[in-house]
Amino acid sequence: MRFLKFTMLCLALAASAVSAHAQSSKRYCPDFLSVQGAPEPTHRGEFTFSPYTHHYGYSADHKPVVLVAVDEQLPGSRLCGVSFFSNSFGQPSTYVYAGQQFNHLLGQPDLFVKVTAGILYGYVGKYQDKVPYNYRGFSPAIIPSLGYKLTEHDSVQMMMLGTAGLMFSYGRQF
Repeated sequence: MRFLKFTMLCLALAASAVSAHAQSSKRYCPDFLSVQGAPEPTHRGEFTFSPYTHHYGYSADHKPVVLVAVDEQLPGSRLCGVSFFSNSFGQPSTYVYAGQQFNHLLGQPDLFVKVTAGILYGYVGKYQDKVPYNYRGFSPAIIPSLGYKLTEHDSVQMMMLGTAGLMFSYGRQF
């Protein structure tokens, strides 16, 4: 029940952020992240939902992982965003990040790679050693993902979570 409440809270927060962001013409990402002179992106942002994470190894401590994220798209195929998720041990967690998307991977117009880097918070208590360089729940993270565009607005992505596992998600650009 606690997991369901947390998931619903994450979805409500993300929906609220998407709604506020879509109604505003203001950028939330720092200007230095944009590529100066690059064309404006075709979409303002992306909402991502991940209902499933595959762990490489079994642990009785593992809980279901659900993630919601909102990205702002920037000139030069760059982005910044925030995600809210329940980590592998059922703890509420957050990831604040910036990144780059590389489109037309291997000459395929619908295939892309996205790489984000940022600060992760949430692995605390007895699980603080489950992520590297953790200091009081905060740790750096780099997350590469492989994606495929289903339509102009919709995509599926597979995020590589270091040696822990793979996260599968759906993205909707707006």
